[in-house]
Amino acid sequence: VQLQAFGGGLVQAGGSLRLSCAASGGTLSGFAIGWFRQAPGKEREFVAAINWNSVRIYYGDSVKGRSTISRDNAKNTVNLQMNSLKPEDTGVYYCAAGIGTETVRTGRAEYWGQGTQVTVSS
Repeated sequence: VQLQAFGGGLVQAGGSLRLSCAASGGTLSGFAIGWFRQAPGKEREFVAAINWNSVRIYYGDSVKGRSTISRDNAKNTVNLQMNSLKPEDTGVYYCAAGIGTETVRTGRAEYWGQGTQVTVSS
């Protein structure tokens, strides 16, 4: 499965972005999907994760209450709606797929996509 994150861009603080993770060469339907981000000079950070049927959803503390992860298995995509963006949300956002949300949110996902840059200006 090849993953591709897209939807990033430059946005002012307080604005919103909707990131999407699309798959090719396979289906996402059986996988838990996670979003991570990495800012320059910082470690990769967990953002959100969703299990295969959307029953289990988790958010990192830094985005909780401002972000919503969702998935559409029919369209083979997972989305991350990010609101009230802050400059500290700046970074490269990656999506990842694995078996089980615990595997994914601890960074042990099997598949990782290329990231999409999010830049939040103050």
